[in-house]
Amino acid sequence: MTGSGHVGVGVIGAGVISTQYLDNLTAFPDLEVLFVADLDLERASGQAAKYGIPQSGSVAELLAHPDIEIVVNLTIPAAHVDVALQALAAGKNVWTEKPFALDRESGRRLLDEAKRLGLRVATAPDTFLGAGLQTALRLIGDGTIGTPLTALALMQSPGPESWHPNPEFLFQEGGGPLFDIGPYYLTTLVQVFGPARRVTATASTSRKVRTIGSGPRAGTEFDVTVPTHHAALIEFESGASAQTIFSFESHRARTGFVEVSGSAATIQFPDPNNFDGDSVIFDGTDDAGRSVAAVGSVSGRGTGVAELAQSIRAGRPERAAGEQAFHVLDIMVSIAESARLGRTVDIESSFVKSPPVPEGWDPKTATL
Repeated sequence: MTGSGHVGVGVIGAGVISTQYLDNLTAFPDLEVLFVADLDLERASGQAAKYGIPQSGSVAELLAHPDIEIVVNLTIPAAHVDVALQALAAGKNVWTEKPFALDRESGRRLLDEAKRLGLRVATAPDTFLGAGLQTALRLIGDGTIGTPLTALALMQSPGPESWHPNPEFLFQEGGGPLFDIGPYYLTTLVQVFGPARRVTATASTSRKVRTIGSGPRAGTEFDVTVPTHHAALIEFESGASAQTIFSFESHRARTGFVEVSGSAATIQFPDPNNFDGDSVIFDGTDDAGRSVAAVGSVSGRGTGVAELAQSIRAGRPERAAGEQAFHVLDIMVSIAESARLGRTVDIESSFVKSPPVPEGWDPKTATL
């Protein structure tokens, strides 16, 4: 592996989400995608051929590739930590899909191992690096709403089984709306308020069995083994608070809603699951609010991989850092514990917020 020039990338996991990643990873000039691996070798070969990637095959073959510096881990949630540890052991930096881990112990082990080896573990979501959320964060940083005090975050839907052809993992350990969707909203909230200090939550499961609604397995029933609704009050070290709902139990979809109220005004964020979208400022002068257009990159999933590559070359911390992801994991685990135990749970982890992304930064611009 070299210390200059473009950064070699290998992708583990050739499932549904890999298409969104590969659309972008193959378009970022600072990256060179060299290998796609999957347990299904035919699926890996198909994605490699589609994107003109020179090699495909097994995970072991990918990890043995000498020119791969970053492994992009797109496996199912239950495999995230094991695959990331294998990549670290092979001397590779890691970008892993969310959630960072399923429990605090394995998440801490992953961070500690990366530190011991002098490698990096960065993590989705990277949506907060996009123009939409960065513009909203800059508005708060500029004092547009005064001191941020409270927030409301809502994600309600009937559930993904109606459109996802293989949705079972989204209703098992590591899934549910809290672990599947929560990272987008909670990452946004900690970017606004900083570290959380305690949570109080409740949960429910509307149906123990659900049915696949599309694709070749439509009509197949599967078991639901995790709560499909979590509601939580989050208190932050700053003294601010947020009310959150993550639900696969609503027949009325409300997605992408994050609203932060400050001492001078309220701001409605764009959807934290996207990279673009306008912000809306409510300061009491207009009931409809004042729309502010997003400024910056809207490249999509994989943006954080490019930012990680540039950070490695520059010798600076990456913005979608593992420490932030671990804190978000800690919040999610604490929400689940609070709901199960029926009491408030203190959060012991913390992190330091990353600096804002420069307005003109674009992962499609070559820098290496």
